This record gives sequence, structure tokens and C-alpha cells, in this order.
Amino acid sequence: MTELDRLDLKGFVTNSVQRVFQTMLSMSLTPGEPPPRERIADGRHIVGTVGFAGAVMGNVNLFVSLEFAREMTSAMLGVPAEEVGGEEEVKDVVGEVCNMVGGDLKSRLCDAGFPCSLSIPTITFGEHFHIESKGWVRQERLGFQNSRHPALLEVYVKIST
Repeated sequence: MTELDRLDLKGFVTNSVQRVFQTMLSMSLTPGEPPPRERIADGRHIVGTVGFAGAVMGNVNLFVSLEFAREMTSAMLGVPAEEVGGEEEVKDVVGEVCNMVGGDLKSRLCDAGFPCSLSIPTITFGEHFHIESKGWVRQERLGFQNSRHPALLEVYVKIST
């Protein structure tokens, strides 16, 4: 078993997601079974992705519906949902939330002896698309639910060769 295998990746990322949503958005998320992507991807949806590379490589993907992303944006900006501007604001907020969760993971990996750097967030937005990551040593699919919406967070990690 490697040091990477010993990390409580699931526990750490779950705590990070809950902390980021509570602190930055004043939203409570309850962890649960990962929802099928189709439950989130039915209609317009958005995926925030941040990568990291160094002694370890990986990705963090946050999947939310467009409606949930608009509510997140409303909460972060402190404005009613109907006052949220264009899609750029929504993309920025989802990217920033993903960046904060990825930054927490990067810090944890560095503390565990796996120095790495974080990429800038990437946003995929639209309908009827699928994102798949392959070739990772560890992966976690984590489900969350607020009062109305599911969210899915996927984490992929491997030691650099």
C-alpha cells in the first residue's frame, strides 16, 4: 500500500466540499450516494474541472445542473437568482468553487509529501455531453444534496511517473 492509498481522500474531499459551500455560499450540503450523472445532466449542466500535477497528478470535477449553478452564483454574489447576470458569472462561480476544493486537496497532498501545482479551472457547459477520465490509480465519486439539487464531485489521482 502506498502513501497515496493511505490518504482518506473521500473524507477529506467531503469535508472540503461541505466547508466551501457553507463558508462561501452559506449552503448546507449533505453527503450521500453519488447521483447518476444523468440525474444532474438531464438538461443544461455545467462541470467545473481543476487539475493538479507534480509528484501526483489528478483532476477534480464538480457536476451541477444549470439551475443549481445559478443558485450558487446568487448565493456567492449576494443577489437574488433573477438578478444573476449572464452565463459568464455562473461559470466563474462554479470554477471558483471547484478551484477552492482543488486547492484544499492540493494542500493536503503537499502536506502528505506529494508536492504539486494546481491548474486554472476549466468549465464545460451545455447539454448532452459526457466527461470521462481514464487511467487513474485512485478515483472517488462523491454525492451531495442541498435542499433541492444533487451535485457530483469526482476526484482522480495517480503518482506521476
